[in-house]
Amino acid sequence: MIDFPDDYGKDPEDPEEVILVSKTELKRDMQELQQLGETLVDLPEKQLEKVTLPEQLSDAIYLARRLKHREGRRRQLQFIGKLMRDIDVTEIRQQLEQFDQQSRAFRQHFHQLEQWRDRLVAEGDSALNEWMAEHPDADRHQLRQLIRQAQKEQSQQKSPAASRKLFKVLREASE
Repeated sequence: MIDFPDDYGKDPEDPEEVILVSKTELKRDMQELQQLGETLVDLPEKQLEKVTLPEQLSDAIYLARRLKHREGRRRQLQFIGKLMRDIDVTEIRQQLEQFDQQSRAFRQHFHQLEQWRDRLVAEGDSALNEWMAEHPDADRHQLRQLIRQAQKEQSQQKSPAASRKLFKVLREASE
């Protein structure tokens, strides 16, 4: 017979109240931890280095990254989920959320620059004046040359080399 402590299953703030957690809820929590572990395993190396992890969890994650066999990887992910039960994962979740927001902001900025490039090629000097108002340090002469080259390439249906250069200059000027 298992001998449980007297306060087993009771709320620490109100010892009279008993907390019951269903088996399904426990399984769901374990699966969430395992999915969080899988996210960590799939992170790019530089991002994973920025996440603060206990040494044992970090070793398990790096081992899972090296495993090629499907069943071995699955079992290692289960082990990672088990290790994560004993730690507070809120900080890890916050760091992963921050990575997601950074990549979302990067994509949005990239998309805006693409729109500016297309607008500059389509509208010419009127759009260039607006760009220069927002970015006064940009080289107007270089931008005007690249816009004309991109317009010429577009009309001759050539590859958009000038358009790519224009995008690169826009990105440098926006940073």
